[in-house]
Amino acid sequence: MTLDAGQPAPPFTLPTADGEVSLATLLEEADSGVVVYFYPAAMTPGCTTEACDFRDSLASLTGHGYTVVGISPDPPAKLAEFAGKEGLTFPLASDPDHAVAEAYGAWGEKKLYGKVVHGIIRSTFVVAPDGTLRHAYRNVKATGHVARVRRELGID
Repeated sequence: MTLDAGQPAPPFTLPTADGEVSLATLLEEADSGVVVYFYPAAMTPGCTTEACDFRDSLASLTGHGYTVVGISPDPPAKLAEFAGKEGLTFPLASDPDHAVAEAYGAWGEKKLYGKVVHGIIRSTFVVAPDGTLRHAYRNVKATGHVARVRRELGID
């Protein structure tokens, strides 16, 4: 399944270390929209780089009316450890059965060290206040893609 700009974003409610987070609640809290990003595994080098990029850009994103949520298959306890270790103040949600990742097209075949495996395809989606997708970034690199999102949202 491939979601494109203008299509409705799949709704979700997922567990976090502090309870749960839903797209509906995040949209209520954001004037401009929600940045939803999918990453393979907490506390791995690439995912740490990406999360820290979002952390370092959070003030400018929220200043422009966006909220951020990261989603991975990790259990809430590991997400809490990751957030604490890296100073992440945005919600990290657990999608252990990857149902939400599948709904967004962020789960599927990918190459990992030359082998074909099934897993999270690093992706970021910007959901507009009306619940439709404004941008979809698939198969992105951990380094540099947050800057691209900021640029295309007119933040830089």
